[in-house]
Amino acid sequence: MTYNYHYAIGDLQGCAASFEELLTQRLPVDSHVRFVGDLVNRGPASARALRTVRQLGDRAESVLGNHDIHLLAVAAGVRKPGRGDTLDDILDAADCNELITWLRHRPMAIHENGFLLVHAGVLPQWTAEQTMELAREVERELQGPHWKAFLGGIFGNAADRWVPNLRGIERHKVIVNALTRLRFCNAHGVMDLKTKDGPGYTPAGYMPWFDVPGRRTEDTTVVCGHWSTLGLVMRPNLMALDTGCVWGGKLTAARLATDPTERSLVQVECPQYCDPHS
Repeated sequence: MTYNYHYAIGDLQGCAASFEELLTQRLPVDSHVRFVGDLVNRGPASARALRTVRQLGDRAESVLGNHDIHLLAVAAGVRKPGRGDTLDDILDAADCNELITWLRHRPMAIHENGFLLVHAGVLPQWTAEQTMELAREVERELQGPHWKAFLGGIFGNAADRWVPNLRGIERHKVIVNALTRLRFCNAHGVMDLKTKDGPGYTPAGYMPWFDVPGRRTEDTTVVCGHWSTLGLVMRPNLMALDTGCVWGGKLTAARLATDPTERSLVQVECPQYCDPHS
């Protein structure tokens, strides 16, 4: 279904007040919204952000980001909280189980109306259709009865390249890393999962994933977040929307218009909740 007002929104990271201002004061009434993931963590109100998105019902959907998956793993007891986490308002909430159940039933990718939404990026070997098939593999694990054990095995930088005959947890680790952590890769799709800086600090032999020549999603508009040091990028086939809200930047919504000339932006200024150099 196509809506008159359909927007994608960058990383919230627990900045509920900024999101509520964007939603209630800046976007058209009853807009349908899609989130590029990282609804939680680092900001001051992760539980409130989750509840607000959830309460939008059919008006909203979000892909899972790396901070969202980290929360699921902490809640499952298979990963320790990070030093800078701000997740206690969820973990200590009376409705924690409901929020976690709702979150783990979110998709890893969305493909609709000519747009492919992921949190971080897409490996150059993958088409949009293949990306959706691989995303569904992970979704089945997260939504299944053994989701806690699955989360216990998917973290790590060693799973940095796609090989079609990968099986089991090694296959899923690569899928999760690509969809939720990818910034740089080389021409063969091997990921650098350590560098968090912007393109001015590209590791030797690597490039931003969306600049790989001949990537198989060039004919699809990919909408993503995750990379605050990259900032806003608007191209006919790319909308990168993480404008660093939690770092004192902006929260960005972009109209999902098929015609690139009609893709207007709506932004709100955000308080600085985290020091990017700390």
